Amino acid sequence: MGDALNKGAQLLVRLNPFSVVLGDPVGPPLELGAALKRQHADTIRTLEVVIHSASGADEVRGWGHAYRLSAEQANRARQPCRQRHKKGAPKAQALFLAGWVLVFTTRAPAVLSAQTIMALYRCRWQVELAIKRWKSVLDLDALRAKAQSLLAEVWLHGKLLYALLLERRMRRQLGDTWSRLDRERLATWWRVWGMLKDAIAPMITGALFWKEEAWEACLKVLAERPRRRKLQQLPSEAIDVLYHSGERQQGELPIAA
Repeated sequence: MGDALNKGAQLLVRLNPFSVVLGDPVGPPLELGAALKRQHADTIRTLEVVIHSASGADEVRGWGHAYRLSAEQANRARQPCRQRHKKGAPKAQALFLAGWVLVFTTRAPAVLSAQTIMALYRCRWQVELAIKRWKSVLDLDALRAKAQSLLAEVWLHGKLLYALLLERRMRRQLGDTWSRLDRERLATWWRVWGMLKDAIAPMITGALFWKEEAWEACLKVLAERPRRRKLQQLPSEAIDVLYHSGERQQGELPIAA
Protein backbone atom coordinates (compact mmCIF):
# COMPACT_ATOMS: atom_id res chain seq x y z
CA MET A 1 0.00 0.00 0.00
CA GLY A 2 2.79 2.40 0.93
CA ASP A 3 4.68 1.69 -2.31
CA ALA A 4 1.61 2.52 -4.40
CA LEU A 5 1.10 5.80 -2.56
CA ASN A 6 4.76 6.76 -2.94
CA LYS A 7 4.37 6.39 -6.70
CA GLY A 8 1.45 8.80 -6.74
CA ALA A 9 -1.40 6.28 -6.85
CA GLN A 10 -4.77 6.75 -5.21
CA LEU A 11 -6.21 3.74 -3.39
CA LEU A 12 -9.63 2.15 -3.46
CA VAL A 13 -9.56 -1.29 -1.84
CA ARG A 14 -11.73 -3.65 0.17
CA LEU A 15 -11.22 -3.10 3.88
CA ASN A 16 -10.68 -6.10 6.13
CA PRO A 17 -10.95 -4.70 9.65
CA PHE A 18 -9.36 -7.83 11.14
CA SER A 19 -6.14 -7.65 9.08
CA VAL A 20 -5.28 -3.98 9.69
CA VAL A 21 -5.15 -1.68 12.70
CA LEU A 22 -7.65 1.14 12.31
CA GLY A 23 -7.29 4.37 14.18
CA ASP A 24 -9.09 7.65 14.55
CA PRO A 25 -7.26 10.64 12.98
CA VAL A 26 -6.75 12.12 16.44
CA GLY A 27 -4.90 9.03 17.62
CA PRO A 28 -6.92 6.44 19.59
CA PRO A 29 -7.86 3.04 18.08
CA LEU A 30 -11.16 3.00 16.24
CA GLU A 31 -13.89 0.69 17.49
CA LEU A 32 -15.47 0.06 14.10
CA GLY A 33 -18.36 -2.06 15.40
CA ALA A 34 -19.38 0.62 17.89
CA ALA A 35 -19.10 3.37 15.27
CA LEU A 36 -21.41 1.52 12.88
CA LYS A 37 -23.83 0.02 15.38
CA ARG A 38 -26.67 2.54 14.86
CA GLN A 39 -26.39 2.72 11.07
CA HIS A 40 -29.57 1.76 9.17
CA ALA A 41 -29.70 -0.84 6.37
CA ASP A 42 -29.06 0.30 2.77
CA THR A 43 -27.18 3.39 3.96
CA ILE A 44 -23.51 4.41 3.89
CA ARG A 45 -21.41 5.67 6.77
CA THR A 46 -18.16 7.53 6.03
CA LEU A 47 -15.36 7.65 8.61
CA GLU A 48 -12.02 9.39 8.40
CA VAL A 49 -9.50 6.76 9.47
CA VAL A 50 -5.82 5.98 9.77
CA ILE A 51 -4.45 2.53 8.87
CA HIS A 52 -1.34 1.59 10.84
CA SER A 53 1.21 -0.93 9.65
CA ALA A 54 1.84 -4.06 11.69
CA SER A 55 5.10 -2.56 13.00
CA GLY A 56 3.41 0.73 13.76
CA ALA A 57 6.10 2.66 11.87
CA ASP A 58 3.95 3.66 8.90
CA GLU A 59 0.43 4.91 8.56
CA VAL A 60 -1.96 5.69 5.70
CA ARG A 61 -4.68 8.29 6.12
CA GLY A 62 -7.93 8.07 4.21
CA TRP A 63 -11.64 7.40 4.45
CA GLY A 64 -13.56 4.25 5.19
CA HIS A 65 -16.97 3.88 3.55
CA ALA A 66 -19.29 1.33 5.12
CA TYR A 67 -22.48 0.21 3.36
CA ARG A 68 -24.89 -1.76 5.54
CA LEU A 69 -26.55 -4.63 3.70
CA SER A 70 -30.22 -5.44 4.01
CA ALA A 71 -31.20 -8.18 6.44
CA GLU A 72 -31.53 -10.75 3.64
CA GLN A 73 -28.19 -9.80 2.07
CA ALA A 74 -26.48 -9.79 5.45
CA ASN A 75 -27.70 -13.31 6.24
CA ARG A 76 -26.26 -14.58 2.96
CA ALA A 77 -22.99 -12.78 3.59
CA ARG A 78 -22.68 -14.34 7.06
CA GLN A 79 -22.96 -17.93 5.81
CA PRO A 80 -19.27 -18.18 4.76
CA CYS A 81 -18.30 -16.75 8.15
CA ARG A 82 -20.28 -19.45 9.94
CA GLN A 83 -18.83 -22.18 7.71
CA ARG A 84 -15.28 -21.10 8.54
CA HIS A 85 -16.08 -21.57 12.22
CA LYS A 86 -17.80 -24.97 12.13
CA LYS A 87 -16.01 -26.12 15.28
CA GLY A 88 -17.13 -23.09 17.23
CA ALA A 89 -19.39 -20.08 16.96
CA PRO A 90 -17.84 -17.06 15.22
CA LYS A 91 -17.32 -13.93 17.27
CA ALA A 92 -20.21 -11.49 17.41
CA GLN A 93 -18.00 -8.75 15.96
CA ALA A 94 -17.13 -10.90 12.93
CA LEU A 95 -20.79 -11.71 12.28
CA PHE A 96 -21.80 -8.09 12.64
CA LEU A 97 -19.17 -6.74 10.22
CA ALA A 98 -19.94 -9.50 7.72
CA GLY A 99 -23.18 -7.64 7.09
CA TRP A 100 -21.31 -4.67 5.65
CA VAL A 101 -19.40 -3.76 2.50
CA LEU A 102 -16.30 -1.95 3.77
CA VAL A 103 -13.92 -0.09 1.46
CA PHE A 104 -10.98 2.19 2.08
CA THR A 105 -9.91 5.05 -0.19
CA THR A 106 -7.43 7.89 -0.13
CA ARG A 107 -9.81 10.02 -2.22
CA ALA A 108 -11.60 12.60 -0.11
CA PRO A 109 -15.43 12.60 -0.12
CA ALA A 110 -15.29 16.15 -1.50
CA VAL A 111 -13.73 14.68 -4.68
CA LEU A 112 -15.65 11.41 -4.93
CA SER A 113 -18.78 10.89 -2.85
CA ALA A 114 -19.41 7.72 -0.85
CA GLN A 115 -22.03 6.57 -3.39
CA THR A 116 -19.57 7.10 -6.24
CA ILE A 117 -16.82 5.23 -4.39
CA MET A 118 -19.11 2.23 -3.84
CA ALA A 119 -20.22 2.18 -7.49
CA LEU A 120 -16.60 2.48 -8.63
CA TYR A 121 -15.54 -0.35 -6.35
CA ARG A 122 -18.13 -2.67 -7.93
CA CYS A 123 -16.51 -2.05 -11.33
CA ARG A 124 -13.32 -3.78 -10.11
CA TRP A 125 -14.96 -7.02 -11.21
CA GLN A 126 -14.35 -5.97 -14.84
CA VAL A 127 -10.61 -6.31 -14.27
CA GLU A 128 -11.06 -9.80 -12.84
CA LEU A 129 -13.31 -10.77 -15.76
CA ALA A 130 -10.68 -9.60 -18.25
CA ILE A 131 -8.03 -11.78 -16.59
CA LYS A 132 -10.47 -14.69 -16.44
CA ARG A 133 -11.18 -14.24 -20.16
CA TRP A 134 -7.46 -14.31 -20.94
CA LYS A 135 -7.15 -17.57 -19.03
CA SER A 136 -10.21 -19.17 -20.61
CA VAL A 137 -9.72 -18.11 -24.24
CA LEU A 138 -5.94 -17.72 -24.48
CA ASP A 139 -4.82 -20.20 -21.77
CA LEU A 140 -2.76 -17.42 -20.21
CA ASP A 141 -2.20 -19.45 -17.04
CA ALA A 142 -1.02 -22.59 -18.88
CA LEU A 143 2.70 -21.88 -18.64
CA ARG A 144 4.88 -24.26 -20.63
CA ALA A 145 7.92 -23.42 -18.59
CA LYS A 146 9.19 -23.27 -15.04
CA ALA A 147 8.15 -20.27 -12.97
CA GLN A 148 10.49 -17.26 -13.14
CA SER A 149 12.43 -18.70 -16.06
CA LEU A 150 13.25 -16.73 -19.23
CA LEU A 151 11.01 -19.06 -21.23
CA ALA A 152 8.10 -18.31 -18.88
CA GLU A 153 8.66 -14.59 -19.41
CA VAL A 154 8.67 -15.05 -23.19
CA TRP A 155 5.48 -17.13 -22.95
CA LEU A 156 3.66 -14.52 -20.86
CA HIS A 157 4.72 -11.62 -23.07
CA GLY A 158 3.62 -13.58 -26.13
CA LYS A 159 0.20 -14.19 -24.60
CA LEU A 160 -0.18 -10.53 -23.66
CA LEU A 161 0.73 -9.55 -27.23
CA TYR A 162 -1.89 -12.05 -28.45
CA ALA A 163 -4.48 -10.40 -26.19
CA LEU A 164 -3.53 -6.96 -27.53
CA LEU A 165 -3.93 -8.12 -31.14
CA LEU A 166 -7.34 -9.57 -30.33
CA GLU A 167 -8.43 -6.39 -28.56
CA ARG A 168 -7.38 -4.13 -31.43
CA ARG A 169 -8.94 -6.31 -34.10
CA MET A 170 -12.16 -6.55 -32.11
CA ARG A 171 -12.44 -2.78 -31.74
CA ARG A 172 -11.53 -2.16 -35.39
CA GLN A 173 -14.24 -4.49 -36.64
CA LEU A 174 -16.98 -3.97 -34.07
CA GLY A 175 -16.27 -0.66 -32.36
CA ASP A 176 -16.02 -0.33 -28.60
CA THR A 177 -19.54 0.50 -27.48
CA TRP A 178 -20.04 -2.94 -25.89
CA SER A 179 -17.17 -2.47 -23.48
CA ARG A 180 -17.60 1.20 -22.63
CA LEU A 181 -18.19 1.70 -18.91
CA ASP A 182 -19.65 5.20 -19.28
CA ARG A 183 -23.00 3.89 -20.54
CA GLU A 184 -25.37 0.98 -20.05
CA ARG A 185 -23.79 -2.22 -21.34
CA LEU A 186 -25.77 -4.79 -23.29
CA ALA A 187 -23.23 -7.56 -23.83
CA THR A 188 -19.66 -8.68 -23.14
CA TRP A 189 -16.75 -9.53 -25.43
CA TRP A 190 -16.41 -13.15 -24.27
CA ARG A 191 -17.84 -14.96 -27.33
CA VAL A 192 -16.44 -12.37 -29.73
CA TRP A 193 -12.97 -13.06 -28.37
CA GLY A 194 -13.42 -16.78 -28.95
CA MET A 195 -14.42 -16.30 -32.59
CA LEU A 196 -11.71 -13.77 -33.39
CA LYS A 197 -9.10 -15.94 -31.72
CA ASP A 198 -9.90 -18.74 -34.16
CA ALA A 199 -9.77 -16.24 -37.04
CA ILE A 200 -6.33 -14.80 -36.31
CA ALA A 201 -4.62 -17.96 -35.03
CA PRO A 202 -3.51 -19.02 -38.58
CA MET A 203 -2.13 -15.53 -39.14
CA ILE A 204 0.01 -15.77 -36.01
CA THR A 205 1.30 -19.29 -36.67
CA GLY A 206 1.55 -18.73 -40.44
CA ALA A 207 0.25 -22.27 -40.98
CA LEU A 208 -1.62 -21.28 -44.14
CA PHE A 209 1.64 -20.22 -45.76
CA TRP A 210 3.91 -23.09 -44.80
CA LYS A 211 5.62 -24.76 -47.73
CA GLU A 212 5.29 -28.50 -48.24
CA GLU A 213 9.04 -28.99 -48.45
CA ALA A 214 9.48 -27.26 -45.06
CA TRP A 215 7.32 -29.72 -43.11
CA GLU A 216 10.21 -32.06 -42.38
CA ALA A 217 12.17 -29.19 -40.82
CA CYS A 218 9.06 -28.10 -38.91
CA LEU A 219 8.67 -31.58 -37.45
CA LYS A 220 12.19 -31.40 -36.01
CA VAL A 221 11.36 -28.10 -34.35
CA LEU A 222 8.07 -29.41 -32.97
CA ALA A 223 9.57 -32.64 -31.64
CA GLU A 224 9.63 -33.01 -27.87
CA ARG A 225 12.79 -32.66 -25.86
CA PRO A 226 14.63 -35.89 -24.97
CA ARG A 227 13.03 -37.66 -22.03
CA ARG A 228 14.49 -39.77 -19.28
CA ARG A 229 12.03 -42.46 -20.23
CA LYS A 230 12.01 -43.44 -23.89
CA LEU A 231 8.77 -43.47 -25.84
CA GLN A 232 7.11 -46.88 -25.92
CA GLN A 233 7.84 -49.30 -28.73
CA LEU A 234 6.34 -52.73 -29.39
CA PRO A 235 8.77 -55.67 -29.16
CA SER A 236 9.57 -57.17 -32.56
CA GLU A 237 8.36 -60.61 -31.44
CA ALA A 238 4.96 -59.15 -30.53
CA ILE A 239 4.72 -57.51 -33.94
CA ASP A 240 5.46 -60.85 -35.62
CA VAL A 241 2.67 -62.53 -33.65
CA LEU A 242 0.07 -59.79 -33.91
CA TYR A 243 0.66 -58.60 -37.44
CA HIS A 244 2.33 -61.54 -39.23
CA SER A 245 5.13 -59.82 -41.05
CA GLY A 246 4.70 -59.89 -44.79
CA GLU A 247 0.97 -60.64 -44.72
CA ARG A 248 -0.24 -57.07 -44.06
CA GLN A 249 0.47 -53.79 -45.79
CA GLN A 250 2.86 -51.33 -44.23
CA GLY A 251 0.00 -48.87 -43.58
CA GLU A 252 -1.69 -51.32 -41.25
CA LEU A 253 1.16 -51.54 -38.78
CA PRO A 254 0.44 -50.24 -35.25
CA ILE A 255 0.54 -46.47 -34.78
CA ALA A 256 0.92 -44.64 -31.49
CA ALA A 257 -1.84 -42.38 -30.21
